[in-house]
Amino acid sequence: MNLTLHVWRQKARNTTGQFVTYKATDVSPDASFLEMLDVVNETLIEKGEEPILFEHDCREGICGSCGMMINGVAHGPIGGTATCQLHMRHFKDGDNIRIEPWRARAFPVIKDLVVDRGSLDRIIQAGGYISVNTGNAPEANMILVPKAVQELSMDAAACIQCGACVAQCPNGAAQLFTSAKVAHLGVLPQGQPERYERVVKMVEVMEEMFGSCTNYGECEAVCPKEISIDFIARMNRDYLVAQFRGPRSTILPPLFNTEEELVTNET
Repeated sequence: MNLTLHVWRQKARNTTGQFVTYKATDVSPDASFLEMLDVVNETLIEKGEEPILFEHDCREGICGSCGMMINGVAHGPIGGTATCQLHMRHFKDGDNIRIEPWRARAFPVIKDLVVDRGSLDRIIQAGGYISVNTGNAPEANMILVPKAVQELSMDAAACIQCGACVAQCPNGAAQLFTSAKVAHLGVLPQGQPERYERVVKMVEVMEEMFGSCTNYGECEAVCPKEISIDFIARMNRDYLVAQFRGPRSTILPPLFNTEEELVTNET
C-alpha cells in the first residue's frame, strides 16, 4: 500500500504547529498503525530529519498511551480498537490520512502527537482510590460480591485512561472517564464507605478542567473499551445524593443487596 500522511508537527506547547505531508510506501496491510509510523520515522531518520513523536508503550491495547486523531476520529475508524491495534488493512491504497494529537483544552500538546494528559491523573488523585485502613488483605471469600456487581465493576475498570472520550467530545468533557473510575470502586462493598465523598471530590476536580456533558454520545462511540454512558447517569445520581447527605456523614448500605436487585435496577 502507498499512502499520503498529513501529520501534525509542533515543536513545543508554546509554539505554532502545522500539518506536514509525508509519503508512506510499500506499507504492509498486516502492519499496525504504529508500525506504519515506525517505518515512516526510520525513513525520516535516514534523511537526517526529526522523526514524528508519538506515545506508545504496550502496543496491546492496554496502556492507553497510543491515542491520536485519525481522519478526525479518536483511535481511527474501527470501533472498540486502540490506535496500536488498528491495522492498515482497514485503509485503501492511495488513501490520504490526517493524523493529529488529541484536540482538547485540557490536553495541551507537548510535541507533535504527544499531549499532556495529567489532568486525568488529577481526577484520580482526588478520589480514585480506597483509603480505608483495612489491615492485612482479608481472605478472598470473606466479602461476598454478587456476580452482576462484580461484572459491572469490571466493565468500568476496563477504562485505560487514553483520553479518547475527551478528545472526541465536542465539549471536551471527561464524564465518561470520571464515571468509569467512580463506578468501578463505588459499586463494590469495599468502596461503599467513601462512595459519596469520592464522587464529589472527583467531579469537582473534573469540572475545573473539562467541559460539560450534553449527551452527544461521541465518547461511547470512540472508547476502545466500549464503556457505556450509563456510568455517567450513575455518577450523576450519586453526586446528586451526595449534595443532600453531606460528605461521609452516614455510611449507606450496599448499592445493591442482591444480584436480582442489581439486574432490576439496571433494566
